Amino acid sequence: MSAANANNNARPRPPSRSSAPRDEAQVAKIPHILPHERVFPIQIGNELFKLSGASISSDAPSYFSQYFYCQIKKAQETGEDLSSAIRTLYIDRDPQTFADISLHLQGYHVKPRDGTHFVRLFADAQFYSLPKLISQLYEESIFISIGHREFQIPRDIFTDPGNSPNFFSLGFAVFFSNPEDLFPGLEREGLLRPPSILPPSVPNRSAETFSEILHLLRGYPVTIRDETHRAELLRDCRYFNFKGLEQRLIPHHISYNQSRRREEIVLRLEDILKSGISVAADVSASPGEHLSGWVNYARPYVDDRAAELVLETGSESTRLHFQSCLGRGG
Repeated sequence: MSAANANNNARPRPPSRSSAPRDEAQVAKIPHILPHERVFPIQIGNELFKLSGASISSDAPSYFSQYFYCQIKKAQETGEDLSSAIRTLYIDRDPQTFADISLHLQGYHVKPRDGTHFVRLFADAQFYSLPKLISQLYEESIFISIGHREFQIPRDIFTDPGNSPNFFSLGFAVFFSNPEDLFPGLEREGLLRPPSILPPSVPNRSAETFSEILHLLRGYPVTIRDETHRAELLRDCRYFNFKGLEQRLIPHHISYNQSRRREEIVLRLEDILKSGISVAADVSASPGEHLSGWVNYARPYVDDRAAELVLETGSESTRLHFQSCLGRGG
């Protein structure tokens, strides 16, 4: 037993806490890809890191585990002493980013601090082939800059059926793709470094408007101040392709017609989508008028049942053009 271990055992230890990097049960679950007690040198940029075999094996197979495993295998075949056979692995990458990756390998949870930190961890986790870190980052919230203001957004907000696919899932597909193929089409063989990635950014939209859209996507209400405010929200919903949210925001009125005993929905003509239209047969029509019916409408992604459509016209006078139907009077 080393002197450091002896000193640690001599001191009274506080009760185990969940924040501890790794307990004995966790260590027992680490695969024995590399000798757990041996230290392996890795130089990233101008900084030298020394990680135990247990740390490297905790997220493997990886670039590191494969490199040192091959050295150990070769030493065993040639009878060379491991102390001299293990050589330093040199990688020309950012040492500050790797400092966080080394904490991850030692059992600490590493959380991205901002958009730049996220994409650096994201790219290097893929470059080093660290499966657990890749999976963790794939589940993390992503950072998006809108109008030069940074937002941290849970991924599931962008995967709602009514609002997906959208501007973000299509425009920044690398952050929403399969974690096993984060850089589609990229050949790993001979890859010197991963492609450069910038944090998602949309500088030409309003941060204030997007903040309200995000509030709505999270399920909270937003008070529409006036029609200008509504138009701003609708414009950016259409820009980001949030179709479900757009349908919730369009001006409408749903009421129950007591005399006809039917639900009615009032909409502007320009807000009607073809996918929401249906025609219900008029059950009260006489046999000779079997082609008559009522136009019903259900807002796509929002309404679970259709109501009879009432059109709202924007001016006092409206010109209607009727085309004569074959077999009937025009």
